[in-house]
Amino acid sequence: MSAPIELSRVRRLFARPARVAPSDFLRREIASRMHDRLELVKIAPQRVLDAGCGAGADLAVLQKDYPAAQVIGVDAAPAMLADAPVSAAKGLLSRLLPAKAGVDVLAGDFGDLPFGPNSLDLVWSNLALHWHPQPDRVFAEWRRVLRVEGLLMFSNFGPDTLRELRAAFAEVDEHPHVLPFVDMHDFGDQLVEAGFSTPVMDMEVITVTYDTTAALLADVRALGGNPLATRSRGLLGRAARARLEQALERGRRPDGKLALSFEVIYGHAFRPAPRVTAAGEAIVRFQPRR
Repeated sequence: MSAPIELSRVRRLFARPARVAPSDFLRREIASRMHDRLELVKIAPQRVLDAGCGAGADLAVLQKDYPAAQVIGVDAAPAMLADAPVSAAKGLLSRLLPAKAGVDVLAGDFGDLPFGPNSLDLVWSNLALHWHPQPDRVFAEWRRVLRVEGLLMFSNFGPDTLRELRAAFAEVDEHPHVLPFVDMHDFGDQLVEAGFSTPVMDMEVITVTYDTTAALLADVRALGGNPLATRSRGLLGRAARARLEQALERGRRPDGKLALSFEVIYGHAFRPAPRVTAAGEAIVRFQPRR
């Protein structure tokens, strides 16, 4: 369940926030839909992690939702954190010590967190997981840092994302230009394997329309880019670019618009109470009668 994604290239692709900012409209829309789902879960977290927080747009919203919580944003691209809404007088120790209300950020890999076991109540991640080559290992790490009954909530792109662009590039060359996004059912299996209980997965397709191929391709670039180790190392030539645009033009809808599909996967799951001790002994819980 891994893809040949170069994490170092992912960091470089997101090293210039202005480059990815034009596509933030989609992240904000999906974040809003995630918050609608989160409102249905009654929790009162003391420590919240936004894994892959980018420029930190969700940090202030999470702090508003949970004003007594310490909200921590982690992102692998330090430049993305420069304008994050960080609370005053927050330092490295506050990230690692018991929760204090406020917002803090930390540059790092959300698949290798600097927190101890059982230290977070909520892990939130919006459109970040597909940038990691091994999401199954990330799930295991998120389970490690979550407390018992802690909640994981995330969104991610699925396999039908950018299908129009994938088909158009297939007429240009044989190189991969679009990430091989993981299927929703595979994510569910990975969550169970990582030790989460009763994962809930759902999916929807969001279609964004454009008047020109230039506008469509500009948004694709703003979404991030191609971090695959198997990608073509050269730029598209003029002739290849023309073939790509012609292929996209053939997909115009009856209303004259160009369409770009985004399969959005939403998932949430809890870390359950352990069933065995570290020594392998079964844990039997007795609930006294009221």
